[in-house]
Amino acid sequence: MLGLRTTIYKVGDIKKAKDWYAKAFKTEPYFEEPYYVGFNIGGYELGLQPEENPTTDKEESVVSYWGVEKIQEVYDRLIDLGATENEKPYNVGGELTTATVKDPFGNIIGL
Repeated sequence: MLGLRTTIYKVGDIKKAKDWYAKAFKTEPYFEEPYYVGFNIGGYELGLQPEENPTTDKEESVVSYWGVEKIQEVYDRLIDLGATENEKPYNVGGELTTATVKDPFGNIIGL
């Protein structure tokens, strides 16, 4: 194992998802094709792939957490952009706080 390289979110509308993630992560994709859109987020790959059977009802089995400096601000901004609350910011010990939202396509984004 070499470590985590890519987090991929399956989406029903890849063009809408590309626009949403560009706003949410404040960056444009470096790669864009109908079968995959790739973003470089602080040296890590965030990928979008189209779903064969689009759904916003997705399993919550694995969550990737993206590092942020001001979790409440980022959480509130994602909600303002159309994400929905999954887990409000919660102190899990010391200075560590986590939160999760669901993107408009049903994927969970950890902060």
